[in-house]
Amino acid sequence: MSENQKIAFVAGATGHLGRHLVAQLSARGYSVRALVRSGSDTSGFPRGIEIVTAEATDPASLSGLMDGVELVVSALGLTRQTDRVTYLDVDYQANLNLLKEAVNAGVGQFAYVHVLTRGTPTSDLVAAKSRFVGVLQTAPLQACVIRPNGFFADMEEILSMAKKGRVWLIGDGSVRINPIHARDLSCAILDAIEAGEADVEIGGPQVLSLNQIAELAFDALGKPARITHLPLWLGHAALSVMKRCTPRHVWGPFEFFLTSCQQDAIGPQYGSRSLGDHYAGICSNRAGTKVSAFSSR
Repeated sequence: MSENQKIAFVAGATGHLGRHLVAQLSARGYSVRALVRSGSDTSGFPRGIEIVTAEATDPASLSGLMDGVELVVSALGLTRQTDRVTYLDVDYQANLNLLKEAVNAGVGQFAYVHVLTRGTPTSDLVAAKSRFVGVLQTAPLQACVIRPNGFFADMEEILSMAKKGRVWLIGDGSVRINPIHARDLSCAILDAIEAGEADVEIGGPQVLSLNQIAELAFDALGKPARITHLPLWLGHAALSVMKRCTPRHVWGPFEFFLTSCQQDAIGPQYGSRSLGDHYAGICSNRAGTKVSAFSSR
């Protein structure tokens, strides 16, 4: 590391967005310190990345890890882990632990990946993230809150349904969003950080209804579109049952999806990658894999 290189600390570094953030920070000349959990897969990281192992839910394990750091970027959040932890444990408390360590270490800037929301419906996930944002924005350092729209990776759930022959949507499918590829998002995040933004919304280049997203999935598969719309009340009833009968890592993402189906969420448009091309790339890669496997036998 040269004397002029800034050290950037990335939490959630092995997650879908985190990996793109690590790569983009490295490409822009930062010295990157990546926080990972024990046993995490760090393959694919660029050369020269400093890996530190700790549990963000355990503040003692973070002690000293941010010495010399000028920028913290946290994409840390509970996704589909099956640990006995809650959104408050991770999206709020673990990020709070990171923030406290950053303040103690004299870090100048802390960027946090929140979520783009609209209207009044909320979920446990959004509530925990929002609670942390409230603390971050009053902390004695420069805060940058990033509010992205849905990731292309999230939209792959619709492609998976289409592969099975039918896409099930809650509501009439007219709700519009502009999802974004994680690589485009990572670039937009760093642009916002380097511009000194305090609070920024980020969406992808195309505004699409949920119906259009489903149709893109069927187009990529070369299948006729088969879309079934379920009433919102049925979605809420299903969530109520799921909360009683399934673990949080099952009902949590469904709750977030349900709240997202109720109102348009359109952010400022960034990036160039289209969802249709993303779907087509996934389908062509899978087809190529099948052909290769068949030919090698």
